[in-house]
Amino acid sequence: MKKLPDKSLQGRVKPILEICDGFRVSYVMKRLLFFFAISFSVFSCRGQSPNILIVLADDLGYGDLGCYGNRIVKTPNLDRFAREGMRFTDCYAAAANCSPSRTGLMTGRTPTRVGVHNWIPMLSPMHVPKEEITIATILRNGSYDTAHTGKWHLNGWFNLPGQPQPNDHGFNHWFSVQNNGLPNHRNPWNFVRNGTPVGTLKGYSAGIVTDEAIHWLRQWRDKTKPFFLFTCYHEPHEPIATAPEFAKDYPSDDPSYSAYWGNVAQMDAHFGRLMAELDKQELRDNTLVFFTSDNGPARTGFHPHGETDGLRDKKGSVFEGGIRVPGIIRWPGRVKAGSIDHTPISGVDILPTLCDVTGFKTPDDRPIDGTNITPLFEGKKIVRQQPLFWLFHAARGGRQVALREGDWKLVAAIDAPPVRKRAGIDALDQQDIKSAKLGRMELYNLNADRTETRDLASAEPKRFRQMAERMEKIYSDVQKDSPQWPAWEWPRYEHQRIQWPAYRGAKKVPLRKPQIPGDFRSNPLLKRP
Repeated sequence: MKKLPDKSLQGRVKPILEICDGFRVSYVMKRLLFFFAISFSVFSCRGQSPNILIVLADDLGYGDLGCYGNRIVKTPNLDRFAREGMRFTDCYAAAANCSPSRTGLMTGRTPTRVGVHNWIPMLSPMHVPKEEITIATILRNGSYDTAHTGKWHLNGWFNLPGQPQPNDHGFNHWFSVQNNGLPNHRNPWNFVRNGTPVGTLKGYSAGIVTDEAIHWLRQWRDKTKPFFLFTCYHEPHEPIATAPEFAKDYPSDDPSYSAYWGNVAQMDAHFGRLMAELDKQELRDNTLVFFTSDNGPARTGFHPHGETDGLRDKKGSVFEGGIRVPGIIRWPGRVKAGSIDHTPISGVDILPTLCDVTGFKTPDDRPIDGTNITPLFEGKKIVRQQPLFWLFHAARGGRQVALREGDWKLVAAIDAPPVRKRAGIDALDQQDIKSAKLGRMELYNLNADRTETRDLASAEPKRFRQMAERMEKIYSDVQKDSPQWPAWEWPRYEHQRIQWPAYRGAKKVPLRKPQIPGDFRSNPLLKRP
């Protein structure tokens, strides 16, 4: 029998060819039947609602993967994934740090418009309001089964009354933590499954999160429905915890170096397990998978590592190093394997894109800041009604607003004092978010100057003026929409419980001990299921 190019089609086509073998059918007829069987199988796959899997890394830099030019780390699974799909050279996070970025991805809206102005600490009043429409809500309402595994970070009152939880935002099944694993990403005790804390878990976060995703795919999902799975890794976010089997591949006198790059490799290995599970269940052909990161590398005192491939700045900045991230999509039969696209795309594009892919209506009762990017899958161009836009009041580097059109990028300062509280909520900061005007602006041509070092505002006065007017309009609209939050003092809930690594890092960070250490004693009289 002729070997089929796609293993998942063999089960459909093999019976037809076996029937042919039982009769005297000419060679030409066999070839025609083979062609029609293949065509029918592919058509049937395309006629189904696709499964959707989004995998989100945490603080992974633009240059942190082999397929994006990194020569330090070994990421064979993501490198293979890039060869099997489309790699975007100009993929952006919706914001420069975690909670806002996840908000933009889930809602298709600039996060400040939603009211998520910065990262959300545990117990903060800030959250994604229940009135917001997420990807998961749209898909669940359209008869998808939905699940979230890993980092949530879209509310402060996690698993507490008074704020929406993952199930309120569309997830039938959730196995999540508010932000980081505690006391770190090894043997965490703070995961919650569908509202019930599960207690101390053995292993590292990437493995734990992947295990849950795989088990849900095997045992818990409704297999009569298409699925949406949102898997959110902690790696390589602090507090970094790396298994020795991965750290040993990156020997260094600085243990933080071994820990960081081993952590990226650790995430890659578990991503590979998740992709292998799709193949085991013959789900590859009808599953759209998108991999990306929530922002650029953190490069902290503990772990001053992470690559941007030469882009300016890091996490927390609206310059390229803070917001440009890896972005890879695989969808067999719809996205050409091994393709590379240079079109700027963003996390806010995911919601309208998935609405187009599934045939569900994009919400039209509120501004959606993203654009459907499916034309790119066929080599066509996309037309944006609104340029890509970022607003991050707490941004580092003295610039808080950015806008990109084609090769051109405008960045601007906000005419207000530096943010007063980077974790708590200050009443004056809230006033500035609603009323502060734009200040100094700079214009860059990213094609000629990807490191953003040559301000062309005076050399391109017409372009500068046009882009400034567009920025002013979008900025004003977002300000009007943004909710405000009451003043709130940060109680340092997580920081009191984090167990930091024994090493001090290249910058010799002072020793930090948890104020509320974890108690991992076991009572032998208590029976375990």
